[in-house]
Amino acid sequence: MKSYLTSTIKQFEYYKSLGHKTLKDLTFEELQKEFAEDSNSISIIVKHLVGNMLSRWTNFLTEDGEKEWRHRDQEFIDSYTSKDDLIDNWNEGWQCLFDAVTPLKENDLEKIIYIRNQGHTVTEAINRQLAHYSYHVGQIVFLGKLLKGKNWKSLSIPKGDSSKYNTDKFSKEKSRRHFTDDL
Repeated sequence: MKSYLTSTIKQFEYYKSLGHKTLKDLTFEELQKEFAEDSNSISIIVKHLVGNMLSRWTNFLTEDGEKEWRHRDQEFIDSYTSKDDLIDNWNEGWQCLFDAVTPLKENDLEKIIYIRNQGHTVTEAINRQLAHYSYHVGQIVFLGKLLKGKNWKSLSIPKGDSSKYNTDKFSKEKSRRHFTDDL
């Protein structure tokens, strides 16, 4: 289970880095662009993620994950005034998550926590949020790619480079490591 906690933190760090790389390469206007009426801009997706993170991870082990002070519907109204404001908020959400997850110990994983009065083990709650955040970070990256077009810098293996990438990976000795260690 220790490897579960270590792996989970690395996975969260990985998704944070994918989102951050996308955010830094876009202008504030690009971050606010909605592709269709009632679609979510990257800015709105970030605001929703941060609202979720602050609600879920604040007093994670002792309070319901859906806080009374959270106003989820407001998360879908873009209120950022600058790119710096958006990125500061993004970092605040992730810091709240890491402050809650990093100190966890093996014996915490089977504790029951609640989200909207629904009981979850800590493991289940972590898995739920990891899936939720990866879903939204994927949206952020996809929208970033659409916005940048030919100027997009791949965040994984670029098209046409799979053989080169695999040759590099297979040229190294087998060893136990997390896939994010080389990023």
